[in-house]
Amino acid sequence: MIPLFTAEQIRSADEYAIRDLQIPGIVLMENAAINITETILDNVEELNSFDKIGIVAGKGNNGGDGFAVARHLINSDFHVVVVSLAEEKELKNESLVNFKILKNLIKKTGSGKIVQFKKISDLNLLKECAVLIDAILGTGTKGNIREPYASILKKLNGFNSFKVALDIPSGLDADSGFGEIVFEADLTVTLAEMKRGLFVGHGNLYSGEVIKGGIGIGSEFFDNLQIDDYCIEPEDAYQGLPVRYLNEHKYSAGKVLTIAGSGKLPGAAFFAANATQKVGCGASILAFPESLKETAFLKLDGSTVLTYDDEGRQYLSFKNINELQKKIEWADVVAIGPGLGREDETREAVITILKKNKNIRFVIDADAIFALKDRKYKNVNLHNSVLTPHMHEFSELIGISVEELQKDIFHHGKTFSSSTGSTLVLKGAPTIIFTPQGEALINSTGNPGMAKFGTGDVLTGAIAGFMSQNKEIEKSVITAVYSHSLAADILHEEKTVYGFTATDIMDYLPKAVKLIVSSIL
Repeated sequence: MIPLFTAEQIRSADEYAIRDLQIPGIVLMENAAINITETILDNVEELNSFDKIGIVAGKGNNGGDGFAVARHLINSDFHVVVVSLAEEKELKNESLVNFKILKNLIKKTGSGKIVQFKKISDLNLLKECAVLIDAILGTGTKGNIREPYASILKKLNGFNSFKVALDIPSGLDADSGFGEIVFEADLTVTLAEMKRGLFVGHGNLYSGEVIKGGIGIGSEFFDNLQIDDYCIEPEDAYQGLPVRYLNEHKYSAGKVLTIAGSGKLPGAAFFAANATQKVGCGASILAFPESLKETAFLKLDGSTVLTYDDEGRQYLSFKNINELQKKIEWADVVAIGPGLGREDETREAVITILKKNKNIRFVIDADAIFALKDRKYKNVNLHNSVLTPHMHEFSELIGISVEELQKDIFHHGKTFSSSTGSTLVLKGAPTIIFTPQGEALINSTGNPGMAKFGTGDVLTGAIAGFMSQNKEIEKSVITAVYSHSLAADILHEEKTVYGFTATDIMDYLPKAVKLIVSSIL
């Protein structure tokens, strides 16, 4: 896994370098500038030596990085236009030193220009730049961005240049990944180590490609820090693949009971049940209303049907629990919720099933999550459970707004998982797995083509299928989440984000697993 760090941890690395290693701040800034410049030159393929490069620099260390990068780009024969948001008298320490060096270099070479920012229209000087570099705010951003920065970022985002953020896009909170107005980068050169805010929320949306740039202190300091947040890699997904033996039979290869579907939403049940076998589950049974059984027989691919007497109402009720109990105890994993319905009787049945079967491993999705809202989840033992809500479902579950959740997604996700002992799979772009141990694992696969009905139901089935074959919940969930989104990435290459459905993702799960294996072996 790729470790992700908080802004405070990165600041402590700077302090360590200066205090313990005795590296002057000006050397750290120079190391950063060299790395940034090399990364830009190596990764902006369309950049030619006659192109203009624009830099907007703030008054802090991020601006100092910008001044130093401008110098290196001028020395690489580019014409650089720097808009400084601070007057020279406002600059301090290393930022002031690099500003003066840059000013002297421009006087000698005539290959650049420094413009003192006075009004928003001054930024029009950057409109024709092939590359536009954000060196405005850095990692200190918290809360709403104030003027004139809000207007500056809006203006810069309207330009067609290839946009590069130094360390982190201005306006983005390096810890939460939230920002009301954020510089929309195509490339972010993040310094020292990866910041977790770059990979979630607005960070995931606006950071573009993220490449790490060094500051010259090595990895020893970071290796000794307490890390709770990670990005998932193919090796991690591989670890959760179950071992299959020559004498395997259908019941030893995993048993899943899926309690899902109703007259209003029958399709979700079929996605979930069918997906269990696409990832290797040997025995898959769908518990489904008796009055709808003919539909189930037509839609299921390999799974069998266990009908319960719904008395023509087309949904699960409390009286059906005894009919299902033996199969609940039979299953290695029970997936519950997709398309189940939100009738009061169904909600009561869900809560009772969960309370009655404390030792059963559950994958709880959709309408079963709805049944636990209004803090009802506090009265249920979730230690063996995986919950798979999307953002709106999770915000309802814990009783806050989506906006409040987005502003501190790590806090709310970790608090829920730690307090309930459950594994939380917060579906989104990207999906984040929160573990009972207080870790956040960010998925690194997936694309916008997944935003379609049924995709989440397929994920529920994939998680249940892998869990049925593997005793370790966390490893199973990582493999399921990664391979589910990887299947969509394979489809993206073949069909674009417009041309595939949840059924396609389900059918491509075996291809995704094969790709994971081939990438490791």
